[in-house]
Amino acid sequence: MTQASVLTQPRTTPLEPTELPESFRGILPATNHAALPPMADHWKQLDLREILSRPAAFISIGQSNSVYRPGGVQYGEGHAFRGNLDATVRSATAARAAGDFDFTWVGYSLFRSQYPQTDFDRVQYASWTDEIGATQEQIDWDNTLVEELQAIREPGDKELFETALQSWFVGTDLPGTLARKRIEVLVFTGVHVDWCIEGNVRAARDNGLLPIVIGDACGAQRPEQEAATFDRINRFFAPVISSDLFVDLVRR
Repeated sequence: MTQASVLTQPRTTPLEPTELPESFRGILPATNHAALPPMADHWKQLDLREILSRPAAFISIGQSNSVYRPGGVQYGEGHAFRGNLDATVRSATAARAAGDFDFTWVGYSLFRSQYPQTDFDRVQYASWTDEIGATQEQIDWDNTLVEELQAIREPGDKELFETALQSWFVGTDLPGTLARKRIEVLVFTGVHVDWCIEGNVRAARDNGLLPIVIGDACGAQRPEQEAATFDRINRFFAPVISSDLFVDLVRR
């Protein structure tokens, strides 16, 4: 194959698959452990090991090629170098080994031209991706669950895409699925913690469920946004724990 033919082959990524410069990668924290708050006193009254032994679902949100692979629309946020994918793999592997977790892989697509839209949605969604001019093949690639998590996925796991702005409690069948399976506990990983994670955690509490956030398996758009989000979630809505603690709690 000649160099000319390589250059004319269609690109399968929405953006040019260019690695982030070392100068940027060097300032990214390898983990956000320092942003995780101490567990709120009221959560300390709970036996989290017992709670995690109840019917539970492991829910990954938005952990796609878009976030972790060069050429992805969200790759520039640097999550590939911030440790949340490794923490998710470690946590999901432990949950799978425990043998009694339901698994759901929730996609969050930035390409939303075919979604039902209000006027607010229309202008907001257009600002995210309209200038990219991506083909359907490129969109499909961007939306694909990242390979490291595909290796953990099994037949029978549920996969879906959010269609509301920041919640799968609206417009999907997942709430009904959880109710029919009598799932009580939801364990969250993914991006973004100050958007889909927090939105779904709040909705989970309003729907009588018990959410738990694995903080180092999550990320905000920018690292400096994470500490305040974790603090807010931890004080009001759900325990925020580390992947190390989660792995210990589900070890049978």
